[in-house]
Amino acid sequence: MLTKSEEQIVELLWNFDEPLTSSEIIRNSVDKTWKDSYVHLLINSLMEKGMIEVAGFKKATKNYARTFKPTMSREEYLVLSLTKSKNYDKAQMPVFFKAFIGETTDLKLLNELEEVIKSRKAEL
Repeated sequence: MLTKSEEQIVELLWNFDEPLTSSEIIRNSVDKTWKDSYVHLLINSLMEKGMIEVAGFKKATKNYARTFKPTMSREEYLVLSLTKSKNYDKAQMPVFFKAFIGETTDLKLLNELEEVIKSRKAEL
């Protein structure tokens, strides 16, 4: 799926409410020592993988710069990562959910999960 650096770029985009330019990505990656050219390579790779897309343009000094946004939510990416894993076995999904629910002590969360399942059943 994604490299660690690519995940960090997407994580940064998820944490902002608006699309960012490559310069803004660099500026907001304060704990990283990425070179500008490396960030551009990461952005191109993420676009090729379909993880980010051009959201528009923003005036940056005299020129306009492309802005980027994720194509999926953090949750959608987690599900995609799980289902694309080489260890993923659809038949194990009930075991996975049983383990997840077994660790949950939040009754409100369990009720929400139950509603999600009921809603999905109704759709099918």
